Amino acid sequence: MEVNLSPELEAKLNEMSSKTGRAAEELVQDAMAGYLADLADVRETLDRRYDEIKSGNVKPIDGDVFFEGLRRREDELLKRSPR
Repeated sequence: MEVNLSPELEAKLNEMSSKTGRAAEELVQDAMAGYLADLADVRETLDRRYDEIKSGNVKPIDGDVFFEGLRRREDELLKRSPR
């Protein structure tokens, strides 16, 4: 497989390779392995949450209502804190 990088990203990769003494290919392999593992974790979490909502085990909340409550609590905390 061939991966084409922008000149800026390739320069950063080469700089990191020089600093660490590791081959650029090895750094790319490690970065992709970590990225794909993280992506799989996120996908698993999203799938699980979707299943929980669809089954009725978890009730979704309105985002606007949530953030309004968060703002209100923050305002209350700011009013109570000494300045």
